Amino acid sequence: MSKSKQKGTSAETAVVNWLNSKGRKHVERRALSGLLDRGDIAGIPGVVLEIKNHQRMELSAWLKELDVEMINDKADTGVVIHKKKGTTDVGMWYATMPVHGWYKLLEEAGY
Repeated sequence: MSKSKQKGTSAETAVVNWLNSKGRKHVERRALSGLLDRGDIAGIPGVVLEIKNHQRMELSAWLKELDVEMINDKADTGVVIHKKKGTTDVGMWYATMPVHGWYKLLEEAGY
């Protein structure tokens, strides 16, 4: 396994473990699915989670990838979770999403 693949797997596992610790017991890493990628983590219906662990932030490319994955998954919303340099605490990492996805969350929360 390449070093890049190992970093990705490690970050995905960290996010799964963090979500499990918050009571999301059904989340798990997705198997690679080729052309019809549906995100990195399964178990939250209607939500695509794309996990990134890169030196450089490439938000535009990551959000384009997220859009494709949301279409593939027929998801209502999605988020790119990207590792914050210098911490392994997933709760301190970053979550980036398009404003339309954020607004949908606001509406569903009753705002």
